[in-house]
Amino acid sequence: MTTPLELATRPDDNGNTVLTAVGEIDMSNVAGFRDALSQAGTSGAGFIVDLTGVDYLDSAGLTALLRYAARIRIIATTMLAPVLSVSGLDSITTVVSAPAQ
Repeated sequence: MTTPLELATRPDDNGNTVLTAVGEIDMSNVAGFRDALSQAGTSGAGFIVDLTGVDYLDSAGLTALLRYAARIRIIATTMLAPVLSVSGLDSITTVVSAPAQ
C-alpha cells in the first residue's frame, strides 16, 4: 500500500524554488520524492525543501535528501529534528526550524 504524499513546487518571495512535502515519506513513495527533488534542482542552484507537513520520514527519504545536501536548505518541525540529526543531515546542510504557528 502506498503511503499518501503530496508534493508541490513554487517560488518563494526571494525567487528561490521551494519543494513542499506533506504526508509521509517512505520506501513506498520515495521515487516520487526523488523525482520532485530532481525537478526542483534542475537549474543547479540551491533550493528549499519544506518538510513541515511531513509526519514520517524513513531512511529512504533521508537517502534522497542526502544526494542534494550541498544544495538544499531544509525547513522542518521539531518532530523531525532528531531524525535529521541522527542521520547527520543537519551537519552537512542547513536545517531550520519551522516558524511557530
